[in-house]
Amino acid sequence: MIYGIADLGALGGKEPAAAAAAMARAGVPWIQLRAKGADDAELHRHAVACRRALAGTGALLWIDDRPDVAALAGAGGVHLGQDDLPPAAARRTVGPGVRIGRSTHDRGQLLAADADPEVDVIAVGPVFATSGKERPDPVVGLDFVRWARGVTAKTLVAIGGIDASNLRSVLAAGADAVAVLSALCRGDDVEGDARRLVEVMENGGRS
Repeated sequence: MIYGIADLGALGGKEPAAAAAAMARAGVPWIQLRAKGADDAELHRHAVACRRALAGTGALLWIDDRPDVAALAGAGGVHLGQDDLPPAAARRTVGPGVRIGRSTHDRGQLLAADADPEVDVIAVGPVFATSGKERPDPVVGLDFVRWARGVTAKTLVAIGGIDASNLRSVLAAGADAVAVLSALCRGDDVEGDARRLVEVMENGGRS
């Protein structure tokens, strides 16, 4: 499964809601709004616009970092980094019907996320070197994905430097989904780039 990230900074002036709609048209089932540095009003505006853009598409909207905004916008998921609210606090904010994802970068963090009853989805990475973060965590590689798959039965998302050239190897290592940012946001044709990723996955990836 492709987990698209509509990143405000990487989109270079394109509206995240338009990018999210383009990803959904291409068959991307999970789409995250990521807007590092946006103020509360701007983030809320983009979140509501994304929810409206995805209405009726079947795609699940995720909000990065902010359970409050996810709840207010009616998103289906919120993704938490290690420095964000703890999952239990996020659950009290978003309620029982919203999925909670958790970023992990080492074995201890992954084991904690696996043991946390509020965490539905575990992200691991960066799998490869990435330009999607200003200060990325150390690369964990495919061996970490394989180890994580053997440890957790929760939905496993691999993130970091993933594009059409390597997504099959990540899925083969055991990830249920690959989160993609740069390969979707930095080009001129979000929908076309998303379709190519979906085609690569369907012609050999694990969904």
